[in-house]
Amino acid sequence: MINKRLLIKNLLAHNDESSFYDKKRQLNLHTKEGKAKFVKHICALSNSNPSNNSYIVVGVEDHDNEISGTDFYDDSRIQNLVNAFLENPPRIQYENVPFPHLPKDKVVGLVTIKPNNKISYFKKNIYTIPGGTIFIRLGSNSTPVEEVPSLNYQNTATVIDIENNSRNSIAHTLEGVLDFLNTRHKDMTSGYKVFKELFIVCWAGNKKVVKGKTYYSRVDIELINEQVKLFYSALDEVSIDYTDDTFSITEYVSLGLNDKTSYYPLEEVSIHFHDNGYYKINSNLLFDPPQYNRKMMYHIYNANLALLHKLEKGTPLSEREKRDMANLPSTFMICYLNGFEDAKQKLIDAKALLKAHEDPAVYVSFKEVMRVLRKMKYA
Repeated sequence: MINKRLLIKNLLAHNDESSFYDKKRQLNLHTKEGKAKFVKHICALSNSNPSNNSYIVVGVEDHDNEISGTDFYDDSRIQNLVNAFLENPPRIQYENVPFPHLPKDKVVGLVTIKPNNKISYFKKNIYTIPGGTIFIRLGSNSTPVEEVPSLNYQNTATVIDIENNSRNSIAHTLEGVLDFLNTRHKDMTSGYKVFKELFIVCWAGNKKVVKGKTYYSRVDIELINEQVKLFYSALDEVSIDYTDDTFSITEYVSLGLNDKTSYYPLEEVSIHFHDNGYYKINSNLLFDPPQYNRKMMYHIYNANLALLHKLEKGTPLSEREKRDMANLPSTFMICYLNGFEDAKQKLIDAKALLKAHEDPAVYVSFKEVMRVLRKMKYA
């Protein structure tokens, strides 16, 4: 079993960006340009490594390899993005890896591209990349080529060596459990469960019981053996259930208008542990968004646009408008889910304004809303 934190350290220490690994300060999958760049690198790394894993490390400074971290990213639909634009798409996995020196809301992203043994290429246009384009890695660059390249197997031994040097140990596992329970989450309700005498899942959050059901907010859940953060949310609430073989997380989102909110089940993620040392993660989208009167939604949508206009102009906000700002991301999402197709793009375009707002909770709300929308569909 590979310790993903060790793997990232070994990749960074091994070499600069190469034909089997790339590093990024952050990903921007909100825009067509960002999606195109991400899929381009997946295509190039897959074509350059037909028989071994290749990797993208996210949250690292390019010039000095400093681990600065990035936001927790939910990968449950990211494979759909790759499948939508690549012919012969490789199987990919995005994992969130915590590092001790980072704030608890920051991680290092690790994208693993599984060997494909086929040539991947773009099957349709995206941004400035035309359909039919093939990319390969030349050094640290993802470069388009005119002809289908012959498959190259030169990196296999090197990658196997790096992965073997990143295997987990009992010491790493014990230290990970103690750090999670006693240091990082000592002021929260926390727990752990051992599965198949091998896997250890730890969780922590603010606990409350409603009608006999236990919920957690500000939740952090990690698979300690691999140093992978399975779930993190600053706002939403989850319920946790487990058997001897399965650990399940059901996520709820709070949505509503005019200070009247309800919790809606968003997604259930189940991790099934097997006796042979493997596990499989399945996700099931449960979201049935609330529907509101169309006339009322027009009023709310226009009010949100007026708020953004005031932010752009630097016009002072009233106390009521300041309170409305805290709900602006979620109300834009409700508008979008009620048929206002422009609402999502309006929200994305306002990212810089929301990030610069005096109340940091506004930007936290924006990130949570975008996380929910990502789960639903890649456009």
